Formats: sequence, C-alpha cells, structure tokens
Amino acid sequence: MAAAKRKRGAAAGRAGVRKKARGAAEGAKLGPAREEHCVPGPVSQGKWKNKERVLIFSSRGINFRTRHLMQDLRTLMPHSKADTKMDRKDKLFVINEVCEIKNCNKCIFFEAKKKQDLYMWLSNTPQGPSAKFLVQNIHTLAELKMTGNCLRGSRPLLSFDQAFDQEPHYALLKELFIQIFSTPQYHPKSQPFIDHVFTFSITDNRIWFRNYQIVEEDASLIEIGPRFVLNLIKIFQGSFGGPTLYENPHYQSPNMHRQMIRLSIAAKFKEKHQMKELQKIKNKEDKTLIPEDPTETVFETPAGEKPLEIELVKPEPKVNLKKRKKQFQRQRKKQRKLSGVGA
Repeated sequence: MAAAKRKRGAAAGRAGVRKKARGAAEGAKLGPAREEHCVPGPVSQGKWKNKERVLIFSSRGINFRTRHLMQDLRTLMPHSKADTKMDRKDKLFVINEVCEIKNCNKCIFFEAKKKQDLYMWLSNTPQGPSAKFLVQNIHTLAELKMTGNCLRGSRPLLSFDQAFDQEPHYALLKELFIQIFSTPQYHPKSQPFIDHVFTFSITDNRIWFRNYQIVEEDASLIEIGPRFVLNLIKIFQGSFGGPTLYENPHYQSPNMHRQMIRLSIAAKFKEKHQMKELQKIKNKEDKTLIPEDPTETVFETPAGEKPLEIELVKPEPKVNLKKRKKQFQRQRKKQRKLSGVGA
C-alpha cells in the first residue's frame, strides 16, 4: 500500500508539472497581448522583512500599577517578548546579553527604586543609543474611564508633535519611538488593520503618551489607554550606558522634589513658631502710655481737704439683716405658742 501511494503521489507531481508547462506554452503562443493584462505582484510578496523584536520586562520591586502597564504594552505590541524580572544587584549591561538570547534588537526596561519611583529605559541593543525616562501619572487599560477598544494585534498609527522636528534630541527620540512602538508589516502575530493611534506630544518639557481608537462612523477618537508621562533624564550613546549625548536641564529628581516639599512644610512651621514668639514678647513689654494733656484739668474744681478724724472707739460690728430677721421670726413663733397654751 505504501508503494502504491508513493507511485500515485509521484504521478500526481508529474501531472502538475505537465499542466504548468502546458500553461506556459499557451501563454507564449498568445504573445505580448496576454502579458499586457498581467498585474504585477506586490513588492514585499507578504514577507516579514522588518524583523523588529522588543523585549519588555522589569526589575524586582515594581508595584501593581507598573505590572499592569507592562502587560498593556505587551498586548498592544504583538512584536514584543517577555522575560522574568531582573535582580536589582545585576548591572544594566546584562540586559544586552538577555536581548541577544531572546533574539531581540530593541528593549523597554522598567526600573523601580524605593518602591515608589519608576524609571523607563528605551534602548537599541546592543549598539545604542538608549534613553532614560522618569515615568509619571500612570493610567492603565483596566481603568473604567478608558471606554475605547481596538482589535488585538492591529497595527497602530504613530502621531508626533511638531516639536519633535525642531530640536535634535527630540528627533533622535522620535526615531527611537518609531522603531520600538510601530508594528512591523506582515508580522505573524499582527492583524492587517489600523484602528488606533499612538500620540506623542510635548508639553511642559515632558512627553505625553496617549492611545486612541479610530471610530469609523465619524472618524472621531476615543481614548483606550494606557496613558503615562515621560520625563527625559539622559540620552546615552551606548545601550544602557556610555557617553552622555544629552542631559535634560529641566529635570528634577524625585528625591529633590520630596526634599523641597519637606522644606516648604518646615518653613511654614518655623514662621508660625516665630509669630507666636513675637506675640509673647509684645505682651511682656510695657504698654506705651499716652502723654497727659494739660488741658484736661482746666474745668476741674479743687475740693476742700477733709480733716483727719482718729477713732478711739472700736466701731460696732455690722448687723446681718438675714440673721436678725430669723431671730425675730423665732420670737414670734414662741409668743404664739405661749398665747395658745394660756388660752
């Protein structure tokens, strides 16, 4: 049976080759008129050529909000890969080896410090460049305020602010964002649809990230999420290190920000304490007397001086009227009793 099947398969293969050859011969007979109506195939031929792979993972010590943000980015980017959390003691240069093992040429790394500060690294491994950001105002997909929805694995449009083309460090970041967040064409896990937009806008020397759904009816936008703000710290020439290409002069570290808040509260407390001390000192000081007006005693008539009287006899004690009244009432009661007995 196996031999018969092999013969049939071989015979079917020969028949297919003969049909192809016969079709090619018929096309040659028809001449150039047949070739004019042939539509050329696409240039890419459906092949995945731009093989960008992004590794998204974090260090240990992140909170639940960062974990949800990382999971949202993985769902929105079908060309991303995941990995286990990295130990805090390991140096950041180890990430280049991890990316090489995972066959990734881009990386998004979330670094947590003091269980309250979150930093994001965007890197082109292993040559560079790389950028370090402070992440603020995080809102994830799970929040109820985000009412939009998009197809899982669909390709996004990237919208950038005009300020990205005005300064060189923003132009470098724009190219880095395009290579990391744009889904490659004909990616195996992506869908051939464009139904949402990633927007990058610059306000207050920070980069604001938003994700909107494109509504087909009226081409309006509904926010999907996640949303976060990136405060640029430095841009390095290498991957996770190297010479510094740009340093943000407007950046203020979270430690400095918290210190300024504490100092402002302490200054208010000191001011209140000083005001209390001044009030105590004012109360202790002698009050300034108004100088006497000489015209106040013009209409006063001098009274005659009374002669001094020296009393040689002790004055009688003052009579208490209440006691005297009670004594009088007792006497009357006794007299009534006596008059009643005599009768």
